[in-house]
Amino acid sequence: MLGLPVGAFSLPENILLDKSHGGDGSAWGIERCDSCHLLNFIHDNTQPKLRHLVRDKGYDTCAGCHGDNGTQTHRQCISCHNDNDLPYASKQKGHLSHNFIRSSGLLTELSDANCLSCHDASNMDGVFDINVDLRRFEDQFGQSAAYKNGSEFCLACHNRDHQQEGFEIVARNYRDGLVAMQDNYTFIDKHGLSKGSGQRTYSGLRDDYRYPAIVECSDCHAMHGTENENLIISNVFNGASRLSRQEKNQDISIQANDGAYAQLCVVCHTMEELVEEGDMDTGNGLSGVHKASGSCIDCHRHGMAVQTGL
Repeated sequence: MLGLPVGAFSLPENILLDKSHGGDGSAWGIERCDSCHLLNFIHDNTQPKLRHLVRDKGYDTCAGCHGDNGTQTHRQCISCHNDNDLPYASKQKGHLSHNFIRSSGLLTELSDANCLSCHDASNMDGVFDINVDLRRFEDQFGQSAAYKNGSEFCLACHNRDHQQEGFEIVARNYRDGLVAMQDNYTFIDKHGLSKGSGQRTYSGLRDDYRYPAIVECSDCHAMHGTENENLIISNVFNGASRLSRQEKNQDISIQANDGAYAQLCVVCHTMEELVEEGDMDTGNGLSGVHKASGSCIDCHRHGMAVQTGL
């Protein structure tokens, strides 16, 4: 999916096999792909990287992309999506990931099953399309409508009253961001539909970030793992989609824990008029936010109707 070079080829939108496999269904339910397909000749018209990976790793990789073909075959993802084979589309970076169980306090590495929770039918063409590479969840109206942006995918689970079966979230309190986020995004949060004006004292943005504009959840939150609390990205490569390639190439790291989120905020925000430590390096080589050495969440939070939100 992500990280593969794009070449002169095309793939169908959905490469999961169904009961028509074989043209007349004659190949549906067969476990052994080598009954029909020779490893050295498959994927000749797809990306070279993908072709070589499959040839090196064998038939065990088939189900990862094409489904179990009506069998109980285990779908493998991280056999290819790992730091060695696909370093720009790895399974996890950091010990915190999107598969934690909060009630138990257990933190474990992502597994193949975790991948399939969100990516059940990617076409693996190297281009990320939210409506192809992400599972289509029902919205608040019970419809599987196309996503207009990646945040709509996140909000399919992070809401109060239409969470997805099997992915229910138990809120710690009414304002818990894990369930309040759809309300915050729609009515309050300045990064969501309630857009910031850019008229306040600390306004100023980098690159293609503009007032008013919707900022996607994945600009700040790393879905595939990080060392930071609340899944805050640990490097600009993991998010910050509107930064220029030049700034991304600076390999800007982010440490954001215990409310000290200045290294995250400064990735997108840079004051036009420097005040209150605005010229101070936050610790990752960037400056431009006030109170650079303090806690941001004392005043700025998701959904707080004060200042400009977080």
